[in-house]
Amino acid sequence: MLFLQLLLFLLPLLALAAPDFYKILGVDRKASDRELKKAYKQLSKKYHPDKNPENEEAHQKFIDVAEAYEALSNEESRRVYDKYGYDGYKQHQQGGGQGGGHHDPFDLFSRFFGGGGHAGHGHGQRRGHNMEVKVSIPLKDFYNGNRVEFAVTKQQICEECEGSGSSDGHTERCDQCNGRGVRIIKQMLAPGIFQQMQAVCDKCQGKGSKITNPCPVCHGARVVKKPVTHWLEVDKGVPNGMRVNFENEADESPDWVAGDLIIQLDERNPAESPNDEHLDGWWFRRRGRDLVHKEVLSLREALLGDWSRNLTHLDGHEVKLGRKKGQVVQPGHVDVIKGEGMPVWQEDGHGDLLVEYTVVLPDQMQSGMRKDIEAIFEKWRQKVGVNPKDEL
Repeated sequence: MLFLQLLLFLLPLLALAAPDFYKILGVDRKASDRELKKAYKQLSKKYHPDKNPENEEAHQKFIDVAEAYEALSNEESRRVYDKYGYDGYKQHQQGGGQGGGHHDPFDLFSRFFGGGGHAGHGHGQRRGHNMEVKVSIPLKDFYNGNRVEFAVTKQQICEECEGSGSSDGHTERCDQCNGRGVRIIKQMLAPGIFQQMQAVCDKCQGKGSKITNPCPVCHGARVVKKPVTHWLEVDKGVPNGMRVNFENEADESPDWVAGDLIIQLDERNPAESPNDEHLDGWWFRRRGRDLVHKEVLSLREALLGDWSRNLTHLDGHEVKLGRKKGQVVQPGHVDVIKGEGMPVWQEDGHGDLLVEYTVVLPDQMQSGMRKDIEAIFEKWRQKVGVNPKDEL
């Protein structure tokens, strides 16, 4: 009786201690195959031992993530797990389900990302080339910071055949090169003189095997080209040209571990805008920590003053510009407004706003207006005693 009571007490605790595969992958119990694969890719890269050397906790999580994905990605074992829990799933494995239950997490990783999966595993790993891509970022995102979405088209391991190229997973040894991937070509240079050369087998393209039933998606290529969406965190004031590294997100292949995707933040080119002066936030330019803005004045405003206006900044707040009556603005004059420039990256404070004035003159003047202006200037000359030749 005491043993039965103890057993009833321990059973809920054992159930709580059993791993929750859905929780390990961070997905809902109704997660689709695509959602499971996405979760596995993210977590396996995060906890991979090569990225976390001498971190036993990360290594164990890498193993747990692989076990959870293999259990839930198989329709039969997922059904058993959902109905009978972890213990039922383990009994199903021991009974011969899903290959007996002995799986190498590094082999699973290599199926997704290519190569040997682990630098110290198997025959080592061959690494693919890095990809470098420029992402055009509006100036307002450099100023305010933003989470930016972008897409990159790259080579990916075919999900249908998991990189085998075969619809049934089987390949046959090439009968032309006998599985070596190369063949010997004998060429006669002169009577009785021959030269032997080694060449890639043209029948199997150097693979040493051939696919009898090609995958319907990749058609035997083992990889497909398609776009992948990423999110990029743009910090306030981050420098133009900043490079951000996405590990193992370059072209994939069963023959190598994917290299890194390197993103370069590229401030949008003003010439790409319909109005050469108008870019993102009303005529702002970036100059290091400072912002440059061109303000256009009429001839009357430049000569007579007595004007004011509000400049809408990149974050929506307003900066007041203006001149009192009689204050002249010379063409090309620059006002320096302290603290209204770019945020200083990883520091407090802002640079300055440089307001450069452009004066627009009329294309032509009517006869009456010209005479009036000439009369005003003549009167001014006589009053101050200026020689017309010295005005310039």
